[in-house]
Amino acid sequence: MLLLSSALSNCMAFGSAMLIALAIDRYLGEPGSRLHPVVWMGNYLNWAAKRLRPNASLAVRDLKSFWLAAAYWWVGAALVLIVSCALQWLAFQLPWYLAALSLGLMLKPMLAWAMLRSEVQAVETALGQSLDAGRQRLSFLVSRETTQLTESEVRESAIESLAENLNDSVVAPVVWFVLFGLPGAAVYRFANTADAMWGYRGVRNDVNWEWAGKWAARADDVLSWLPARITALLIKLLSRGVHFKILGLEARKTPSPNSGWPMAAMALALGIRLQKPGVYTLNPGGRSPESKDTVLAQNKASKVVVSAFLYAQAAILLIAFLTS
Repeated sequence: MLLLSSALSNCMAFGSAMLIALAIDRYLGEPGSRLHPVVWMGNYLNWAAKRLRPNASLAVRDLKSFWLAAAYWWVGAALVLIVSCALQWLAFQLPWYLAALSLGLMLKPMLAWAMLRSEVQAVETALGQSLDAGRQRLSFLVSRETTQLTESEVRESAIESLAENLNDSVVAPVVWFVLFGLPGAAVYRFANTADAMWGYRGVRNDVNWEWAGKWAARADDVLSWLPARITALLIKLLSRGVHFKILGLEARKTPSPNSGWPMAAMALALGIRLQKPGVYTLNPGGRSPESKDTVLAQNKASKVVVSAFLYAQAAILLIAFLTS
């Protein structure tokens, strides 16, 4: 009976923590940079990057930089894991409702739905002013060169970013939180941040990441594999006319093993074409996205967020039942 009570208390704490994190995200937004754990992760990764000094030649198989970057990655991941485990343990020394509040406050920085939606809308608003304004605003959201993009390509890039980051910034942290608690969400956020900062092919910011960034990119690929497909599945379940076979074929067109899934699902759900010139075209038979499609994409993504949290609550209940 004591075990059951403990399991139920943990279940209530985890489930409530997710709702608290979502509410904080909705009404309060992101914490300041000085208090933001992801900013701290980024500071560590910047510090480590300055010590890598990879070979400048793209033709060189730079195994030294590869293994050194991997070592820095593991040190960072271990620190995140240790700190998050300690914080979660401390939270569970409190009554379940205080544990839920503590976990919710700590989980929130791992999620960024409100900011993502706001940034995508900002691109559309800027496009309404001028193409140059839209391009400039998009540059805050994506890493690709934006100065030569057409209006349609700017909008496509914004919707692609919405779909991809719907997984990275919401669904994936929730999945790993359900499976492993705060440490799961925190380590995933570290891996995703490392991929965003290091996972490039070629030279970026005067640093050759061809080999130095491989470990970070592959680690994120592994940790994002399941959540990316769950995100695509949720989009599919909330849409008509999205068939699994077609979704799979479209998703595999992108170089990334994961980002193509939510992007292809969004393209098929809205009936639009999404492309990166010279790299891929998702749903080539679809029409060019219009201003209304940005709104439709945001609404679709909002429904996915709600669905993800509802399914997560059910999963937590199931886990509590199976472990009690």
